[in-house]
Parts: sequence; C-alpha cells; structure tokens
Amino acid sequence: MIVLGKRQKLSVVQKVDFGVYLADGMQEHPEEKVLLPGRQVPENTQEGDELSVFIYRDSMDRLIATVHEPLLEIGQTAVLEVVDTGKIGAFLNWGLEKDLLLPFREQTTPVKKGDQCLVALYEDKSHRLCATMKVYHYLHMQSPYGIGDMVKGRVYELSKNFGVFIAVDDRYSALIPKSEAQGGYRVNDILDLRVTQVKEDGKLNVSARKKAHIQLEEDAEMIFRVMEQSGGMLPLDDKSDPLQIKGRLGISKAAFKRAVGHLMKEGKIIQEPGKIVVKQNE
Repeated sequence: MIVLGKRQKLSVVQKVDFGVYLADGMQEHPEEKVLLPGRQVPENTQEGDELSVFIYRDSMDRLIATVHEPLLEIGQTAVLEVVDTGKIGAFLNWGLEKDLLLPFREQTTPVKKGDQCLVALYEDKSHRLCATMKVYHYLHMQSPYGIGDMVKGRVYELSKNFGVFIAVDDRYSALIPKSEAQGGYRVNDILDLRVTQVKEDGKLNVSARKKAHIQLEEDAEMIFRVMEQSGGMLPLDDKSDPLQIKGRLGISKAAFKRAVGHLMKEGKIIQEPGKIVVKQNE
C-alpha cells in the first residue's frame, strides 16, 4: 500500500522515458503505482530494485514520489519558514519542490513571509497534505523534564479558558495555566520557563515566573523603575482594580501587593490613598 505523507520503500515495477513507476513490492499484483521522475532516479536502477521515497502530491494533485527528504512527515511537527502568502493561506518551505500549504483556518495567528512557525503535517478531507499550527494533538506527552527544571518553550496557541499552550523544545506538550499567565503573550514567542507540575499523562505545567523570592525581587525592582520613570509616583494601591494593575505593570494584584510591601519594608516607597510614592531622603 502506498501511503501519502510517509517515507517508505517501494519496488520499481516499470521503467519509462520520464522516470520509473514504483509499487508496494509486498503485493503480488500491485494495482497502485506512483511515478518517480527521471531526474531523481538513481543511476543503473533496474526493475525489481527497491527505493526509499517520500510520497506527496504534485501541482496537479497527482501522487508523486521523491527521493528528497522533507522536513517532516505526516503526524510529525517541525518549525518551517513562510515563503509566501496567498488567497487560501501561507506557503511553507518543507524541503520539497512544491511548497506546503498552511490554510488560514489552520493558523492560530496570522503569519507573513519570513516568519518561522511550528506546524504539524496532516491529510485534509480532499486527501492533500497540509500544515496546521494547531499542534496540540501532535506533541509528545512524555518529556525528560521534572519539577523545577528550566526549559525553553514556544507559544503556539492562546486560550481564554485554559491559558497559554506551549511546545517545550518544539515537541513536548505544556501549558502555562490561566492563573499563571501574567503579562502579554503572542504565538511564536520563545520563553524561558520553569516546570511546576508533571501530570499523570506526562504533560507539563510551566511558569514564566521564577521561584517566589527571586520573582519578588524582580517585581519590586520593576515597579520601582516604573515609578522613577513616572516622576516618582504611580496611581495604584492595594485597593486598585486587578485589571488596572495588570494593564499597567503586567503582573497580578497579589504579586503587586507583595512587591509593594517589600519596597515599603526597605523604606523605598510610601503608600498614600490611591497611589504609591517614592520616599524622599530627608
């Protein structure tokens, strides 16, 4: 059986002027054949020889074989470059003559020429090979990482209900839970993350925030720097709306209150109704 989107070994069953026809040598009377164009046929190839080829469709949507290695096979993921865009989607370089279509409906964010994006390869309802940025079901669940490990991850999808979906090392399934997703994230952002949980199925929960005492110092430093840039005052206090705090500083209200308390303890700021102010040296 000839399998679309996979590299497989097929037997030469017919030589013609423009190439050779290949079929599954395991079948006694193979009905399905696929062409390997003449420019790709190895020298001295004879009928009965076995060749390792990848099967896809040409510009006429006909099955075609190639000896070239694609950057991914069906069901796999890879980071590919956008080489062009058109009326039906974007086109990706995947190492073959015909570029790979990434339909608009399979994009988790609009892409443009030159972008790098993580995609999976699948067969659509018309039996054509296409790319999708919705890679959740294609990522591996068993990673080599444990709680506390630092990892690199790529944002591939944003969810209002669940949080930020991450592909660790571009291959392992991970999530920044909604409660941890402080600040703005964009698809294709590359983040330094800390593993906070390994679930029973192997998926990871990760956090962009560091261990509490380190994060507290960084939040406090950031707030003090913003205050200095704002003339020594911020119109925020412990009664401010959480959305207002997050919109201004990119952190939660709880993190804001911890950092403000830390700065007050160090004698750097004072809190007044509706605002915090840099403490002046007497």
